[in-house]
Amino acid sequence: MGNTPFITVEGPIGVGKTSLAKAISQYFQFHLLKEIVDENPFLDKFYENIDEWSFQTEMFFLCNRYKQLEDIQTNFLQRKEPVVADYHIFKNLIFAKRTLKEAQYEKYFQIYQILTKDMPRPNVVIYLNASLDTLLHRIKMRGRDFEKNISPLYLEQLSIDYEQFMNDFEQNHPDIPVLRFSGDELDFVKNQEDLQLILDQLKNSLQKGVNNYGSSQ
Repeated sequence: MGNTPFITVEGPIGVGKTSLAKAISQYFQFHLLKEIVDENPFLDKFYENIDEWSFQTEMFFLCNRYKQLEDIQTNFLQRKEPVVADYHIFKNLIFAKRTLKEAQYEKYFQIYQILTKDMPRPNVVIYLNASLDTLLHRIKMRGRDFEKNISPLYLEQLSIDYEQFMNDFEQNHPDIPVLRFSGDELDFVKNQEDLQLILDQLKNSLQKGVNNYGSSQ
């Protein structure tokens, strides 16, 4: 793992990933990588009929995120310029496993492994989670048209999937720190103290990384 900071913020839909990534970007002066969501032409259809449109939706996201990471590697990380992203490409597996049929998922997973085997790995993963009520409230507040058809049951299951995946991720990647924060307990958008608590923990984690992997100077 390189010592140029590469931070990823993850968690279920509506938990505040982009808001936190923006705040981190501004505080540390890191380049901000935002996932492409609105441009996915299948999303409206997907939320109306998940079975019918899941494979197209997931493949679009995978290809776009692969291209974004490739560009980040070339244009920033290789030049020792720090990056914070509002997603980790592993999220594709969480969503795909929930929505794809088994045979589709097996094909999808093979493509995922080929595309991501030499992609940059984050130094730190920030994992946000929150109760279903909090997630539904925040989704309603931001008012994205394509999210109005999200099923609460789908969202609840997604949160459970994230929790399981993150537990497995910590076990399988002990060299990548995972900082966990509750969106029910912290409101880093409205409360500066809550935000500062997260920033301080991230700063400590980054400093440990520099000590472990050699000075970044």
